[in-house]
Amino acid sequence: MKVYQGVENFIPPAFPVITTGTFDGVHEGHMVILDRIKTLAKERHGETVVVSFDPHPRSVIHPHLEIKLIHTIEEKIDRLEKAGIDHFVIIPFTKEFSRTTSLEFVRDILVNTLNAKLLVIGYDHQFGRNREGSVIELEEYAMTYDFEIEQIEAQTFEDINISSTKIRKALNEGDFETANHFLGYDFMMTGNVIHGNKLGNSIGFPTANIDVHNKFKLIPSNGVYAVEVVVANQLYGGMLNIGSKPTVNETDQRSIEVNIFDFNADIYGQEIQINFKKRLRSEQKFESVEALKIQLGRDKEDSLALLAK
Repeated sequence: MKVYQGVENFIPPAFPVITTGTFDGVHEGHMVILDRIKTLAKERHGETVVVSFDPHPRSVIHPHLEIKLIHTIEEKIDRLEKAGIDHFVIIPFTKEFSRTTSLEFVRDILVNTLNAKLLVIGYDHQFGRNREGSVIELEEYAMTYDFEIEQIEAQTFEDINISSTKIRKALNEGDFETANHFLGYDFMMTGNVIHGNKLGNSIGFPTANIDVHNKFKLIPSNGVYAVEVVVANQLYGGMLNIGSKPTVNETDQRSIEVNIFDFNADIYGQEIQINFKKRLRSEQKFESVEALKIQLGRDKEDSLALLAK
């Protein structure tokens, strides 16, 4: 997949089949659209083009809100590449760009820059300044500027009953069975390994402390999770804690730490990927470090049993 930072860097193919949207999570609902543009591109001897925005429009239009997203832009690129998309165009979303009218978006970007021939949209698609553009307007623009539109019917999405909002809600509640089912894969998080207080080493459960540098990335609620860990393209089992470690800490500072099973290598400074499988329990304060150590042993057994499945 070719990735373009800005429409001005895009060299259009002869017959681009385009869809646009935020695609947070690239979930099973999004895959309906992505599969359709792939089918149409194959039938028309064209190439698929996904157009999205970074940062997320809501974080620019409503900066006072704490927007948390399923995917960083890097993770979105990874998922779209796995989905078999040919081209991914990232439009920098700014206050100035938010004032782009629906006509300007269609005429100047989709048609004159991206060479739109066929546009696939969802049943509730809106675009342009203040989401003013509707399917009715798109149909008028299509006749004026000579491109085709295909709209995915509402029933198709209602049958799936999936949305990024529902997935974010499930993640915040620790319901990974629902979230991962809707996503079609395991929710993931990437970050760099940083130095911690090394308490885990002293009680037999060494951990890698993870720094997730993207402030918009959704971090699940505090608790202990069974996870898979990707280190240098190798997959390991593990268990992860999100929280303030109340048994040993006197502050509310939140951290993310993962105990990687059957692993003993120096990975400070490296980026690793965490795939969340299941929430095992809430974070809790134990009466002693020894009691914590006993519970961690149980957590490891639970994680190994779950990962073995």
